[in-house]
Amino acid sequence: MEQLVFVEKDQVVTDSLTVSEVFGKRHDNVISDIENQIMKLGEANEIEFSLLNFKESTYTNERGRQYRKINLTEDAFTLVAMAYVTPEAMKFKVQFIQAFKKMREQLSGPRVLSEKEQLMASMKLSLETAEEITVVKEEIKEVRGMVEQQITLDHGEQRRVQRAIGHRVYELENNQDIRSQRFRELHREIRDRFAVASYRDIKRKDLLSVIGYIEAWVPRRVS
Repeated sequence: MEQLVFVEKDQVVTDSLTVSEVFGKRHDNVISDIENQIMKLGEANEIEFSLLNFKESTYTNERGRQYRKINLTEDAFTLVAMAYVTPEAMKFKVQFIQAFKKMREQLSGPRVLSEKEQLMASMKLSLETAEEITVVKEEIKEVRGMVEQQITLDHGEQRRVQRAIGHRVYELENNQDIRSQRFRELHREIRDRFAVASYRDIKRKDLLSVIGYIEAWVPRRVS
């Protein structure tokens, strides 16, 4: 028999059938040996150990009929196999111990994914990456919008506003004394309309609106 141990409900076990076949004992005798150990555990008040390490199960023979068998953890197997002391039995016990150890190592190590599982994992990763990229793009867009809302005019753009103001005032007024008043009026209205302390604080996004406002500006009163 190649498979000495197997996994049952996340637990590495063997069973009475395997023990019977490997040790060359009748299955009913192996069952009797197991029941004898369970009885001794009960007498020793180790019922919990018995319940955790010996599990009733069934198997189906070639005729489709079900029969009783018992699953054994490594500790349970060790108890039962203690009575098997022939040189050949010792050899089989070593094989079982090695099989239990190998299976434990396989379960504790990283599990190799099947092709389907690898494909599913790859698709999930792609979806998660795409979602993360979308979120990052949205965040960048939001930050960029916030920055654009706060950026004020650079030196060259400030000069452009100054020239537009000067051109408009000189276009409207020839009197030097009145021009000074018009400059103050226009600067004040720009501050009020665009809610800034100075034309230097005008937001870059508002530059064209400011220029348009200046070019269309008309004094409210004439001195």
